[in-house]
Amino acid sequence: MAFPPQFLEELRSRLALSEVVSKRLRLIRAGREFKAPCPFHNEKSPSFYVNDQKGFFHCFGCGAHGDVIGFVMRHDNLGFPEAVEHLAGEAGLPVPRPTEEDRQRYERRKTLHDLVEQAARWFEQQLHAPVGRPGLDYLLRRGLDGDTIARFRLGYAPGDSGALRSHLGKQGFSDEDMVNAGLLKRPDDGRAPYSFFRNRVMFPVTDRRGQVVAFGGRILEGDGPKYVNTADTPLFHKGTLLYGLSRARQAAADGKPVIVAEGYMDVIALVRAGFEGAVAPLGTALTETQVQELWKLIPAAEKVPFLCFDGDNAGRRAAWRAVERILPHLAPGQSARVAFLPEGEDPDSLIRAQGAKAMGAVLEAAIPLSEALWRMESEGRSTDTPEAKAAVKAALEGRVSAIADRDVQSFYRTEMRRRVDEAFAPVRSGGGSWSRPWVPGQGRGRFGEPPRRHVPGVPGARTSKPAGEGRGRASRLALVRERILLATLINHPELFGELAEPMGLLPFSDPELEKLRWTVIECLSDEANGDSTLDAAALCRHLSSAGHDTMVGALLSESTYIHAAFARPDASPDDARKGWWPAWRHLHHERVLDDLREAKTALTRDNSEANFARVVALQQEVIKSGLGMTDDGDFDDA
Repeated sequence: MAFPPQFLEELRSRLALSEVVSKRLRLIRAGREFKAPCPFHNEKSPSFYVNDQKGFFHCFGCGAHGDVIGFVMRHDNLGFPEAVEHLAGEAGLPVPRPTEEDRQRYERRKTLHDLVEQAARWFEQQLHAPVGRPGLDYLLRRGLDGDTIARFRLGYAPGDSGALRSHLGKQGFSDEDMVNAGLLKRPDDGRAPYSFFRNRVMFPVTDRRGQVVAFGGRILEGDGPKYVNTADTPLFHKGTLLYGLSRARQAAADGKPVIVAEGYMDVIALVRAGFEGAVAPLGTALTETQVQELWKLIPAAEKVPFLCFDGDNAGRRAAWRAVERILPHLAPGQSARVAFLPEGEDPDSLIRAQGAKAMGAVLEAAIPLSEALWRMESEGRSTDTPEAKAAVKAALEGRVSAIADRDVQSFYRTEMRRRVDEAFAPVRSGGGSWSRPWVPGQGRGRFGEPPRRHVPGVPGARTSKPAGEGRGRASRLALVRERILLATLINHPELFGELAEPMGLLPFSDPELEKLRWTVIECLSDEANGDSTLDAAALCRHLSSAGHDTMVGALLSESTYIHAAFARPDASPDDARKGWWPAWRHLHHERVLDDLREAKTALTRDNSEANFARVVALQQEVIKSGLGMTDDGDFDDA
């Protein structure tokens, strides 16, 4: 009995191998895997390993190996159909009953699979024959060695338009099958079909299971496009598959990054350099279906492939098209990062010239999708008028509205509004004039004033310049306190109603923490206005999707908790509240003292009534906070 391949793939994906095996054996966790004494031969120590990510079992003692279906067949002594039906019952999947038409279609696909595989072998033979010398010379000039050529099964299609047809015909394959497989093309005038690929270096394309289903060919001389690909066939749809997909599945299961490049040679260069998760579209721009396929490859907690583009204008346009296609399909924990190569370089040329480290640096510099969206709609646009700024804002709103997942859309909208505010929002200066907004890392406004920002539920909230810079021990303590305050609020968002206003009034000295502070405030403010509050796990997911995953990971760690046990997620809300307020007051004291020192300096330079009044007001604020003065007239900030 033949089962549709799609059904078998769904069955394997629904059932974790360890769950099926654990019903029959006692498994012991061993890192990412499980182990047990092998059920297929007698042994005392465990040599039988189960790997859920790779989807197979293996015994290092007797060599037994297979997937979930193979295990049940072997362990329960069942035939293939019986094992499939048994597992389908466990997975809650109805078993498809093939009709005569289904059987014929299956046999047809099997014939085409055999045909395409024989064509791949023939192309490989031609590459190493005298007729294939031009193709072999080309590959050697591109820096490939014999092992790489064999590993990727590269081949050559000679210029003789009847050679492939003759070879496959002798093996019993019909012209109709060769046409259906995309190997031959039938002319309109009734002449005999001829080879679709001629005088080209051949790149076999495999499906998810590693079976050859199509080809890409690069022309070496003569007229025609530089690359051509097999047209859609019963085996192959170019908008759904990716070159290198089967290898990337294994690489992703091993925790290696998934990288989308633009061409066959780029994928080969990346794999040779150790980036075995490299894939490429097949003659088209990246499609929505291919993006979904990428997300299926990557373990659930790390669904962020790298989209790698050339650094020129064409590469940036391709990147923006990819962003546009991906946006509607974003989901919690399911995103992408965009990497740009130096102008004039592609992965192949960069790796050959500078090595794998240079490519690693490109990936490290990759930007999150939110940053890519901002650049997509803001770069190269004139923003010197209110109308132009409004146009950027409207374009961003339109893009964000395309995101189907409501939570992700909400967080993207918050992020884009923050960026618009920082880039465009006018600021009222103390002297009554308007100045540009202060953006972290970009200096101050014309009059040195930070922008005031309204946050619902946080009256008077504002951003400010980084405080305490260069002040030695005190600034280091301030940084620790900033981390403690923020970690406590992230782990205990139920306290936001009480802590919102003081948290909004107190700017942070670390620019990255300051950005994170505003994201937390805006997120929890939106939730509070909706009469609900995110729990800590949901808040962390939002912060991660907003591009703060690295900062949150560093913040919610032992390096923070060692200074304040009350900030831990398992602390009670009451303990968290009692610990938070003293830390906030100490940090607030330091900020006031910073302002007082600056006010005294300003009074020394300009003994005006306004400067004197500011010093007096700040001294009164320190007195109200309960701090005492030092002998030199300053205040003790210990």
